[in-house]
Amino acid sequence: MKLAVTGGTGFVGAHLLDHAVAQRHAVSALTRRDQPPRARMTWVAGALDNADGLARLAAGADALIHVAGVINGDAAAFEAGNVAGTEAALNAARSAGVRRFVHVSSLAAREPGISMYGASKARAEALVRQSGLDWAIVRPPAVYGPGDRETLELFRMARLGLMMVPPSGRLSLIHVADLARLLLALARPDAASGLLVEPDDGRPGGWTHGQFAAALARAVGRRRALTLPAPKALMRAAARADQLLRGDKAKLTADRAAYFAHEDWVVDPGLAAPPQLWQPAIPTEQGLRDTALWYRQQGWL
Repeated sequence: MKLAVTGGTGFVGAHLLDHAVAQRHAVSALTRRDQPPRARMTWVAGALDNADGLARLAAGADALIHVAGVINGDAAAFEAGNVAGTEAALNAARSAGVRRFVHVSSLAAREPGISMYGASKARAEALVRQSGLDWAIVRPPAVYGPGDRETLELFRMARLGLMMVPPSGRLSLIHVADLARLLLALARPDAASGLLVEPDDGRPGGWTHGQFAAALARAVGRRRALTLPAPKALMRAAARADQLLRGDKAKLTADRAAYFAHEDWVVDPGLAAPPQLWQPAIPTEQGLRDTALWYRQQGWL
């Protein structure tokens, strides 16, 4: 296939490009900055707010995989990056005659009243559904893997042996490589249209926060990690402290604290990908160990 990709310089997008090139697809990827050349890939200068760049990106593509988005910011940033950005990508796909549009959303879109991020993802999903294109929407749960700077904070806490977690609730997980394979499978011309997929690692019922903390501890070589229950009030206080310390580089904003404190971030098994199309391949315990090793090799952990 000839694929157009937004968000190719981010965590998920970079892995997607690696898998697409390995599968010998021809790839065009949007970028704001100069990137080193690589085989079977064309970097296209532009951004989601640049119609000309998006038009060049989409030209001649069989499918457009829209990964780009904003995960941290204020209401205006979420609206611009997740809603207007998705609308711009859809417009470019329609104008170029791209048949297939694969949209990376989030489980947060299920609960738009909890966070500004989730609300923006829900509005973006509505635009995709109404686009008239042959579409698929993927709502990943927590994504981890080599290169991720978001879950890195959790690995660092596990290494110290003390983790702050919500007092109750469950979550699902997916390795970034499994997610990349799913996105490529959904871009195929024979994939069903109008698919909404909530993928995970295949663990029924997901993980309690305590189970996840224990798995992280094992991944970094500790027998166990002490978990500190963090109710919503404490999460909000931690978010304020993080913003005071790190300003606009804070990882835990008030919006993310509201998202993390929610009790049910487990995928709906009724929205699993068709098994003949895709199934997870990386057991989470192994994936966490491999990710911890990668962090150490890079000097991050």
